[in-house]
Amino acid sequence: MIEHSVVGNAMQLVVCTLRPGQVLYAEAGKFLFRSGDVDLETKLSQPSTQGQGGGGFGGLLRGALDVGKRLVAGESFAFQHFSTRGGDGLVALAGVLPGEMRAIEVAPGETWLAEKDAFVGAEGSVRFDVAFSGLATGLLGGEGFVLEKFTSDTGGTLFIGGAGNFIDINPADYGGRLLVDTGCIVAFDGDRIRYRVEGIGRLDRGGVMNAVFGGEGFTQAVLEGDGRVVLQSMTIDALAKALVKHAGPQRSSGPQGLGGIGELFGGSRD
Repeated sequence: MIEHSVVGNAMQLVVCTLRPGQVLYAEAGKFLFRSGDVDLETKLSQPSTQGQGGGGFGGLLRGALDVGKRLVAGESFAFQHFSTRGGDGLVALAGVLPGEMRAIEVAPGETWLAEKDAFVGAEGSVRFDVAFSGLATGLLGGEGFVLEKFTSDTGGTLFIGGAGNFIDINPADYGGRLLVDTGCIVAFDGDRIRYRVEGIGRLDRGGVMNAVFGGEGFTQAVLEGDGRVVLQSMTIDALAKALVKHAGPQRSSGPQGLGGIGELFGGSRD
């Protein structure tokens, strides 16, 4: 287990204390700062897969497949690896959206699944992979087709991030079944929770009204079972639409970068 502290409110970060022999790896772009005794290396492989598959063509093929799966999931091409020389060292990581972070202790043999933008970093003993939720889900579309998969043989710490506020919920406490906007899912216990994407209602007048004018689209996620689910209050899609809506028309006159203010004070006069 990596000793850590989650800091902040609206835009949380996690500060990790690395002990000698511990390795922390993160998606490129999630690093904030480190102490001087912490080494940083950028590699195409994660710590838990180094040395697997042997060298030569087999090793190259395995590495190419791993990189290909990460690109399909929308993840970075490479990982950043952190380790300390001698004494304890500090490393800070954060997500890219205003929101919370969670530390999940992945038990030996346990599987956790997360939405494709949730991964921030993990202990070297935690394996990162990509899971596809099936052909039917892919045909329906939505954000839940490609998932990140995390497992460990010995146990380890996983750090995930999301948008808005988090809520931990168990479907078993509410009849065993939750219907969720696919963009609200952050992560869930892959061994105890069954997941699929299905259409919202029937393709009749009521179903079309809900999908088109209710803002929910034509699909939703179904989570069933008895286990931990982490949801977020803000979807990336909703955040993007709000930014576009309030950005206003693009202005080209006036000093570059000042927008309407530049046009008002620096634009040409008749």
